[in-house]
Amino acid sequence: MSHIVSVTDLTQALKDVLEAEFPFVWVRGQVTNLARPASGHVYFTLSDPGAALSVVWFKNSQGRGTKGTGGPENSSSTESAGSADSADSADRAERAERIDPLTGEVLEPGRDVAASLTDGQEVLVAGRVTVYAARGAYQLVAELVQPSGVSDLALAFEALKRTLEGKGYFDEARKKPIPPSPARVALITSPQGAVVRDFLRLAAERGTGVQIRIFPTLVQGIAAPAQIAAALDAVNAEGWADVIVLIRGGGSLEDLWAFNTEAVAEAMFRSRLPVVTGVGHEPDVTIADFVADRRFSTPSAVASGLWPLRADLMQAVDGLEADLGRAFQAFMERKGAQLSELRRGLSWLSPVKRLTRLDEAWREASQRLATAGGRMLDARRERLAASVRGLSRAFGVADVEARRAQVQALTERANLAAAVALTRAEGRVQVLAARLAGLDPEGPLVRGYSLVRIERTGRFLRSTADVAPGDCLGVRTADGEVAAVVAGEVADGVAGQGGRKP
Repeated sequence: MSHIVSVTDLTQALKDVLEAEFPFVWVRGQVTNLARPASGHVYFTLSDPGAALSVVWFKNSQGRGTKGTGGPENSSSTESAGSADSADSADRAERAERIDPLTGEVLEPGRDVAASLTDGQEVLVAGRVTVYAARGAYQLVAELVQPSGVSDLALAFEALKRTLEGKGYFDEARKKPIPPSPARVALITSPQGAVVRDFLRLAAERGTGVQIRIFPTLVQGIAAPAQIAAALDAVNAEGWADVIVLIRGGGSLEDLWAFNTEAVAEAMFRSRLPVVTGVGHEPDVTIADFVADRRFSTPSAVASGLWPLRADLMQAVDGLEADLGRAFQAFMERKGAQLSELRRGLSWLSPVKRLTRLDEAWREASQRLATAGGRMLDARRERLAASVRGLSRAFGVADVEARRAQVQALTERANLAAAVALTRAEGRVQVLAARLAGLDPEGPLVRGYSLVRIERTGRFLRSTADVAPGDCLGVRTADGEVAAVVAGEVADGVAGQGGRKP
């Protein structure tokens, strides 16, 4: 019967085997997933194209010399990657000189390898392999970390970047504008994971509504570049989308390498539709970001950049509505003032108003004439009576009677002359009234005549030379207006094609 062991016993046995087999090793690889917590320890992954190895570099081993090639002074620190050094050892680490274990020289602050360590850096790490029991994972406890130059992936990245830049793939002049608030978006990414969910959630909360089609592809691994390029070509062939969005979550340089390939860059370059990228986190930059028509720092930033917040749109609409109301009110006030001014001007120039003024002038003249005639007759009567009284005193009764008869005859002649004068005045008044009636523009319309206005000039038609074929006319009659068009040549008083002289 097999012996049953506990997890702790098995893990301890594996730890003993590993530490005995690899008491001290040198490992070359690329730094990824670098982390520097407040404890002062450094955690990172040492990787190459075939594998990855977790590394912990404790604070008391950073930049300090060792007497040999053994482990750190505090051997208990290797038991757990998350354990903290004691206060005394931390103080000693801060006070100790920083010495290169290989050369023995005192290191200056500018040569602090732990402080200058970055993702993507190729390094040599010396240390021992152990097992972190809490996670059941093996790791390398670093005693020494030494830069080993730029990694192969970083060199390949720079080489492809220079090549594509020389071909004009990064030129700003060739980049297409991104439509504001696109209504149709082709989303190329892996359909699993929080990246897609976050993007769709943000898109649902922003803009005025959008249709999103997901083109599922791998975003990591050997097959990913071909799938991404094929998806880009498929979206362009379909021609449905307004913009193509290419997104992926964060990761190491190896994880994002699909977006640093020439196949993806060429597919983006030949795309007729604008391409937007949101690959990785803020510091991550890929070749695809350089080729893209617009690059955002994260997938969430893509959604925030493509569509404004719906609340902001609603507030903008409210502001525009208020501006439109104020503009319409001001417009109506201006038009009302113009209408009032035109109404006053039209009333002053109206033929009806003119006839009214002429009628008032005629009545006033008639009243003055009657008043003047009455005063003249009264004056003549008074003069006649005075003459009669003078004659009565100067002559006898017979002579007075004779003179009275003469006066009577003169009176009758005067009355007749006054009557004739009044008759003539009334005749002149009637002539003036007839002339005024003849000046009424509405009078000829009642008798069957018409007023013809040329629409092109706004003037009334007085001669055939005023119109041309095709002119629009407004023929006004007593009860309305009729539209007409001059059809044909106009000459010698003949209007319209095949027309007759009036």
